[in-house]
Amino acid sequence: MALGRQRVNGVDLFYEQTGSGKHPVLLLPGALGCTRTDFGPQLKSLNKERFTVVGWDPRGYGKSRPPDRDFPPDFFERDAQDAVDLMKALGFDKFSLLGWSDGGITAMMAAAKNPDLISRMVVWGSNAFVSQQDLELYEAVRDVSRWSARMRQPMEEVYGAEVFAKTWNAWVDGIAQYSKRPEGSICMELLPLISCPTLIIHGEKDPMVPNFHPQYLLKHIKGSQLHLMPEGKHNLHLRYTDEFNKLVEYFLED
Repeated sequence: MALGRQRVNGVDLFYEQTGSGKHPVLLLPGALGCTRTDFGPQLKSLNKERFTVVGWDPRGYGKSRPPDRDFPPDFFERDAQDAVDLMKALGFDKFSLLGWSDGGITAMMAAAKNPDLISRMVVWGSNAFVSQQDLELYEAVRDVSRWSARMRQPMEEVYGAEVFAKTWNAWVDGIAQYSKRPEGSICMELLPLISCPTLIIHGEKDPMVPNFHPQYLLKHIKGSQLHLMPEGKHNLHLRYTDEFNKLVEYFLED
């Protein structure tokens, strides 16, 4: 596995690259996530002969610090631009996207704005708008001291307890600002611009993403497919790694 930092849009972005296949795939992590916390089993187990897999830490997350993370009104757009420019800087002119949670939002924006660059896309645990129900879900997890130690540990190992709590609180404020937009849109208007084959995966027991979100994506991303995992929660790719990886490999090679 190759590790490195690449200067992109004024920031040194950390990335990990594994495999030597002809099909490049970028893994996009969730809120405060990084390649190690969010995609260990994918970096380890996705087929290395068919795929070249790149994981990255978005600016202000994980090992792409400094800078400290902030959440301006365009933070998803900024991450999408960084992701595309990182892959270009690494020498990939066409690639697929695997986006989890916030990373799925970033992936959808990247695919909508760069149709010539994106081959295929898989998103899960993602949403195109923020509803009142979503706001209540975010608010319920704002105070990380109320999380289980098991849930906090990976993030505290990356950031330290104090920085994690502060950054998570800022994320809740950052995502909540979308609720003030018309219809709470994050990227609703971009979905019709997505032209690559798209697989939406949803865990039916996801406590953070109500079922109406994947249904909305299915309806508004033309030609997309929805795969439901009845026992899946938000981190279905970590909990059901073998099933998830097989599903993704089959879709990417279809």
